[in-house]
Amino acid sequence: MLEHHLQQNFFDCADLVYASAETLAKPLADAAQALVGCITSGGKILSFGESECGLMAQYGCSTLLGRFERDRPSLAAMTLLMDGTDLWLRQLEALGQPGDVLLAWSTGETAPNLMLALARAHEKDMGVVVISDSQIELNNKLTETDVHIIVPHERKARVHEVQWLILHSLCDAIDLQLLGEDSL
Repeated sequence: MLEHHLQQNFFDCADLVYASAETLAKPLADAAQALVGCITSGGKILSFGESECGLMAQYGCSTLLGRFERDRPSLAAMTLLMDGTDLWLRQLEALGQPGDVLLAWSTGETAPNLMLALARAHEKDMGVVVISDSQIELNNKLTETDVHIIVPHERKARVHEVQWLILHSLCDAIDLQLLGEDSL
């Protein structure tokens, strides 16, 4: 019984990944274009996430600063610190500039700080890319140039699994656009 239950986790994840591939391809491409546009025009990516999503924000920035699967120059990226205070908000206010992009990772429980971050980013004339679950409603909080990638699942574990795939896909797309296919 336990083995079957554990095996079902793999099947459920695979089913979600397969079912999401077509619907997430367009917003993923839009997000990659926004991030590359920011980087190539001299902007920086400020990444934000709480709890488990904070790990994605941190890992994504370290990958942009370092490397994903290919060597390339470091890209301007910074994780906003989520330390239980409002330091992350102060960082966003102090460091965010027009043309920068806020890359926000979220699940339903992190929505209040996400809403605050979106408002501040828009005040600073920054672009926004949000990767969230389907529990967060952002239609009236985003501009038409912002990108919202929604993982269509209610279970938090499945959402995070697909968010990691989205992160890797974004890093791969950025490298592909900056370095081309020749160095694959």
